[in-house]
Amino acid sequence: MKSVKKCVAEVIGTFVLVFFGCGVAMLSGVDLVATSLAFGLTIVAMAYTVGGVSGCHLNPAVSLAMFVNKRLPLADMLGYWVAQVIGAVLASFLLMTIFKAAPGMSVGALGQNMPAEGLCLGTAFGIEVVLTFVFILVIVAVTGKKGNGSLAGLVIGLTLTLIHLMGIPLTGTSVNPARSLGPALFVGGEALQVVWVFIAAPLVGGVLAALAGKGLLGTESE
Repeated sequence: MKSVKKCVAEVIGTFVLVFFGCGVAMLSGVDLVATSLAFGLTIVAMAYTVGGVSGCHLNPAVSLAMFVNKRLPLADMLGYWVAQVIGAVLASFLLMTIFKAAPGMSVGALGQNMPAEGLCLGTAFGIEVVLTFVFILVIVAVTGKKGNGSLAGLVIGLTLTLIHLMGIPLTGTSVNPARSLGPALFVGGEALQVVWVFIAAPLVGGVLAALAGKGLLGTESE
């Protein structure tokens, strides 16, 4: 029952993240500040809402990092992954439904991730690895044994805002495989063809951050 509650919390949290983050991106024409704040503030809100139940991962790369550092059992990680993808898909479907029904609105974009014009996939992959590494390194540090848990949600949300301010013009900022997969499934086309970059790169960045946190910052020791 406890595992089910954790997974439901991850569904809800990831749904809210994608619904508001990608929704604001659609409504604002991917305004840099508005979209960045939408993703960051959503993390803050969900950290203090579902964080006490599931830890508020909302991101397969975060769950993988926690598994690597032995904070999360394999079964829970896999359950979280499924829950996070479900949440992202449900949010993307609802956004598509709303925008189809709204006069004058287009569903040609659902906040999907794409490399900027002229940016090759290899470079986009590298950018996403670096952005995810920084994001998850902050997460493992502030939630580690030396971190300040009471401020973790705020610090993580502000970091995600910063990451988006840098990454949106380059890749749209994924740092989250579920957040990228949900919109791509409904947009299809090129977005679906390149979504592997935004799935694989964050996972690589997450593993590197977990190892760096443990080995360099001592996040897993007193």
